[in-house]
Amino acid sequence: MLQHFGKSVYELIVEASTNLPGDVRRAIRQAQEREDAATRSGLSLSTIARNIQMAERNVSPICQDTGMPTFIVHTPVGANQIVMKREIQAAVKQATLDGKLRTNSVDSLTGSNSGDNLGPGTPVIHFEQWERDDIEVKLILKGGGCENKNIQYSLPAEIEGLGKAGRNLDGIRKCIMHAVYQAQGQGCSAGFIGVGIGGDRTTGYELAKHQLFRKTEDRNPIPELDQLEQYVMEKANELGIGTMGFGGEVTLLGCKIGVMNRLPASFFVSVAYNCWAYRRQGILMDGSTGELKEWLYERGSHIQMDPHPEAAVTTDPAAASDTGSRQVVLTTPISEETIRSLRVGDVVIINGEMHTGRDALHGYLIDHDCPVDMNGAVIYHCGPVMLKDEAGWHVKAAGPTTSIREEPYQGDIMKKFGIRAVIGKGGMGAKTLAALQEHGGVYLNAIGGAAQYYAECIKNVNGVDFMEFGIPEAMWHLDVEGFAAIVTMDSHGNSLHAEVDKSSLEKLSQFKDTVFK
Repeated sequence: MLQHFGKSVYELIVEASTNLPGDVRRAIRQAQEREDAATRSGLSLSTIARNIQMAERNVSPICQDTGMPTFIVHTPVGANQIVMKREIQAAVKQATLDGKLRTNSVDSLTGSNSGDNLGPGTPVIHFEQWERDDIEVKLILKGGGCENKNIQYSLPAEIEGLGKAGRNLDGIRKCIMHAVYQAQGQGCSAGFIGVGIGGDRTTGYELAKHQLFRKTEDRNPIPELDQLEQYVMEKANELGIGTMGFGGEVTLLGCKIGVMNRLPASFFVSVAYNCWAYRRQGILMDGSTGELKEWLYERGSHIQMDPHPEAAVTTDPAAASDTGSRQVVLTTPISEETIRSLRVGDVVIINGEMHTGRDALHGYLIDHDCPVDMNGAVIYHCGPVMLKDEAGWHVKAAGPTTSIREEPYQGDIMKKFGIRAVIGKGGMGAKTLAALQEHGGVYLNAIGGAAQYYAECIKNVNGVDFMEFGIPEAMWHLDVEGFAAIVTMDSHGNSLHAEVDKSSLEKLSQFKDTVFK
């Protein structure tokens, strides 16, 4: 009984982590066709397209943050859900050991990492019975960067840039438009959103996340919501946020809205934001054996993803000059003079050693010494997927994490240790910008989710410190070659992120007037 169930779930996990489905690939291709290939957003989309194909070819994670594995399981009446849960947990553990999932399950009180993605509440498994003999399992891998940009509104409310939002369809419209605006590039735009109207605070978010299981090309059966989805898809792409928040024509790739009843006293609008690395897949299994019968979402292997290969971020100076961006090659350690010569918009190619550092490391370094000399160094906001064999450690995926979490620490740490450059995604705030000016530093925006693209730039793992923090939070010392990123905050007080936020808020305000009555 169910002798193939665990194997089928393992195949589902690998497919979801490494191979984007066809409907998502088409949405990204359409975005590429709308963007000028020579712009920052065009460069980013071409890098994303190349990364998608690399992940499929390498059978490695598209993005290093494989999120909180969330399963929705439909079972026949009388099926043994205890056995299924045990098999799902075993498949998650094996996929983690094989480098298809990052070790993401962390004790909320101690900060210790379980190392196998198992622990209280992880993975998330929802069981529902249905009157069919087959078993259906759906899985979504939604990373922490986009999870942090989820947002919930309680109507009536005063919405930034849009004014009063009432308990009606137009109030809902304002919430959704603001949800897209507030994500900026921190959720790895261009993204997808699921919206839940009604319910309580918990079920509203559940409904929103369930909308992300809809196919991107479907239409809402409720006419009012279908109209609202089409409106949001048109108007959100007029905000000018663009890929990675660099500015551009495409900010949103999909919008799906669901509705449920609510209490008279409550009116919640819940929005689940998902990055471009929209990793969800599903399978239909034989109810007796658990053997995989059918994939629920079109597998995307046949869809070519790189119509503008010449436009991807590159180490070729001629290609870079074609985009109108100045390209600068840096070798670590980097001098203050070199850093102060950089300006927002420059494409930077880094060679030499860089060091990863996330939340745990930044909190530690405020009050402690660093185990390595960081004068003139580059710190990379990254929690890689790592595997170890007899030859040592190997990087399986290594894209950037969202930087804004380090805002309380970053400027002080740069000045304390002499760090000259910070790499991440989504930008940082006023405190860091001031420190860049005072100290002589830059913020470099790497392409969020491009974990295979950047892993290929890492030629050697020179060492590691703070393994007690867990693999994602440890300080990895990496030898890189041809690591490309874009200067988005410089030592002269300029911030592309602040500029895009300001201009997109002004554009958002144009949608203040009532549309739906």
